[in-house]
Amino acid sequence: MARAKTARRAGIFGAIVGVAAAGIAAGVAAERALVRRTQRQEDPFADEPFGKLPHDDELTVVTPDGIDLHVELLKSETGPDDLTVIFVHGFCLDMGTFHFQRRGFEGRYRMVFYDQPGHGRSGRLKDGEYTLEALAAGLASVIEVTAPTGRIVLVGHSMGGMTIMALAEQAPRLFAERVAGVVLISTSAGNLDQVTFGLPEVVARFRHPLMPLVRNAGKITVAMVDRARRAGTDLAWLLTRRYGFGTQRPSPALVSYVETMNSATSAEVIARYLRTLYTHARLLALAALREVPVLVVCGDVDVLTPLAHSQEICKALPDAEMVVVSNGGHVVLLEHADEVNAAIGSFLQRVA
Repeated sequence: MARAKTARRAGIFGAIVGVAAAGIAAGVAAERALVRRTQRQEDPFADEPFGKLPHDDELTVVTPDGIDLHVELLKSETGPDDLTVIFVHGFCLDMGTFHFQRRGFEGRYRMVFYDQPGHGRSGRLKDGEYTLEALAAGLASVIEVTAPTGRIVLVGHSMGGMTIMALAEQAPRLFAERVAGVVLISTSAGNLDQVTFGLPEVVARFRHPLMPLVRNAGKITVAMVDRARRAGTDLAWLLTRRYGFGTQRPSPALVSYVETMNSATSAEVIARYLRTLYTHARLLALAALREVPVLVVCGDVDVLTPLAHSQEICKALPDAEMVVVSNGGHVVLLEHADEVNAAIGSFLQRVA
């Protein structure tokens, strides 16, 4: 009798596994078919030279904790000589996030771009966790080397905006004396642990108990995750489109470009950033920006740093200008570059 029950359970279990396997296989096949169909659509950016824009100079800036940051500079041909615009990118991205801003403002302003620690062509932290405090110190080093005098405008996307807030917390005098303006794009002053990523709350709440497991993952586990990410490129592409973009049919080349930046960030680096991002709370640090012109930009359907987070920043900075981009996702500066560039361009003209 017991043996019969065991056999029946094994049969049921086998059937469940079989159905699940068939469902996964069908899902993967459907996913790949969808990617192929999407990538065949007419693409205005099919020939765009993503990641290949020229620069006038490049150098390495060493952070206080010993990380080499890759930095690229562009000279000003027609703009003010005493103003430098420094661009700070977000999590799992690199300086290429500002591709269209770099191209759009080339020659008009002196510009500095760099890859954050663990991202792009910059070095990694040898051990321990990455912190926003350390990122702010790294930004201070970039300013010291590339713009030791004159006025500066800081442009931060996502984690880049949080880096600027952390610097304001550390060095309010810098903002009072030298910062001519700040642009915050798709970012947050805190409470990122409450973001649901557009998922139903019953699903989203499981992210909290998983965080310690992800942060404490060993090197073998991390290597397995990286291999799985490389193997599931189609799924990664679809997830990038879902979580990075707001329009229904974004440029396939643009999605691929963002996915390439995402996949270049190792699972180990991602895990070592999670604590500082989830505990980020700098609403009070915004006080250092109250006497500085501020532009806040966000897409209205951003699921990673939702619009409410930008609105909260503007409550703390009532004189800030806010631009909400319709059908804009988290990488709104790539997805709706013309609209974002128009807002940044007007802002730079005013502060310059």
